[in-house]
Amino acid sequence: MPHLTDFPPMLLDERPLDFKEPGWIYEIKFDGYRMTAEFDRGAVQLRSRNGADAARWFPEITQALGSVKGGQYIVDGEMRVLDELGRSDFDKLQDRARRRRWYEGASPVIYCVFDLLVNRGVDISQQPLVQRKAALAKVFKPAKPGILVVRHFDDQPGRI
Repeated sequence: MPHLTDFPPMLLDERPLDFKEPGWIYEIKFDGYRMTAEFDRGAVQLRSRNGADAARWFPEITQALGSVKGGQYIVDGEMRVLDELGRSDFDKLQDRARRRRWYEGASPVIYCVFDLLVNRGVDISQQPLVQRKAALAKVFKPAKPGILVVRHFDDQPGRI
């Protein structure tokens, strides 16, 4: 059975790319904390990119993930705090995460999920990303509070 530690968060890979090749998809870049999550029938693990257990840091997200029916799922995403205009506020996120718990007056967080790696106990990480994203959208239907399924677009940058 797959385990969360088998799927570290995928980090930025800076290298020259040929965007004229077919098959590229594009997503908006977020400014947050990269996190992977495993959830299965109410049991939830949330891990930072350094492997820290972050489930108690963000209990509202842990609760939302725990309410998802079925399982086992492993997803990759990014935790964010949004300002009043919907932009990432990294300073508020750091303040929230630094305390390693929820507290009175804590800034609300949102977990932006962009990849499904394990679907109902099956490792699908080698399937095409577009297929995984379609399956991810089904996992979070109906929508869960605090969870944003990140969509993608196919147009090349500069053509948008």
